[in-house]
Amino acid sequence: MIKPHGADALIPLLVTDTAEHERLVAEATTLPSMLLSSAASANAVMLGGGYFTPLSGYMNVADALSVTQKMHTVDGLFWPVPVLNMTDDVSEIEGASRIALRDPNVDGEPVIAIMDVDAIEELSSQQKDTITEQVYGTLDSSHPGVAAFRAQGSHCVSGPIQVLNLSYFETEFSGTFQSAVEIRADIAARGWEKVVAFQTRNPMHLAHEELCRIAMERLEADGIVIHMLLGKLKAGDIPASVRDACIRKMVDLYFPANTVLVSGYGFDMLYAGPREAVLHAIFRQNMGATHLIVGRDHAGVGDFYGPFDAQDVFDQIPKGALDIEIFGADHTAWSRKLNKVVMMREAPDHEMSDYLTLSGTRLREMLGDGNVPPPELIRPEVAQILMDHYQTGTG
Repeated sequence: MIKPHGADALIPLLVTDTAEHERLVAEATTLPSMLLSSAASANAVMLGGGYFTPLSGYMNVADALSVTQKMHTVDGLFWPVPVLNMTDDVSEIEGASRIALRDPNVDGEPVIAIMDVDAIEELSSQQKDTITEQVYGTLDSSHPGVAAFRAQGSHCVSGPIQVLNLSYFETEFSGTFQSAVEIRADIAARGWEKVVAFQTRNPMHLAHEELCRIAMERLEADGIVIHMLLGKLKAGDIPASVRDACIRKMVDLYFPANTVLVSGYGFDMLYAGPREAVLHAIFRQNMGATHLIVGRDHAGVGDFYGPFDAQDVFDQIPKGALDIEIFGADHTAWSRKLNKVVMMREAPDHEMSDYLTLSGTRLREMLGDGNVPPPELIRPEVAQILMDHYQTGTG
């Protein structure tokens, strides 16, 4: 199986030894505590599950700036996005060498991790602008990732952590959420060697389904992991429970047995386009995938990135920085001429009128009105789940 990034084996920071876990839970009651941002809590989940191997915790300012400007840490580890724990108030933890980190996304704000504090540093406005512009490609506060990053404060609390739980993902998405450790074990149990990963934060329409099928066939892959983001999204995005139901229905009905693993991960979407695409590649390598599908405007939002920026960035990273390979894909759509889904760049004789398409707005209107979209766009069984969601809000 493919090796994890920067290590011979996964380094999950979740404490699984029962006695040690109990000891740390008791210790947490005696420590100064810090309420995390949602983003920092999601980072703890990714560190706990091994997705962020080989990191041992949150980055300091020097590493954050090095990653921002050079895509590697001060020590030379290739990494595309700072992994930070930021806050606007450090009064409760000043001078502390060890602190409890509390989860803002669970009722009662329980402790999610314990941290050895290496440093508490304040990012200057110029440093914060540098990180924002380099990672997100813009300073525009209408960008949801920029807005979320700006809201986290300017104090950077760094150091290694021991993770006590994986937040609400373990309970709310018990049948879908998996750590990188669990996915590796699942892949091994299925006997897969060549494994494709498909990132999604949306329900999968027919074009997405066919893209997965195209990638598997061309790569001669043993299986595909449809890996959905379960964390925080921007307003208006489809809830994770609805996406999960749609994807499982599609897989159950339209894919052969033992070719698809439906799974999810606990991370808040950054909408960082090219930089986030590289991060996606790292944690897909860590979970055991040998290939990642990177499509048109991967991890993008609005018009902030070019349609293929997230593919082009992989030509700019150092050779050998990653072992996982990229399957670059164009927009896929139903061809009226060929009577099937095609990648647009592979149909040079087509005009836009040769494709059957609907805007996202029009599709949502149809679903909300109880009108089933054409089967060339979305499987009817998937459409029914989405209609239930849009009409009743219950999914």
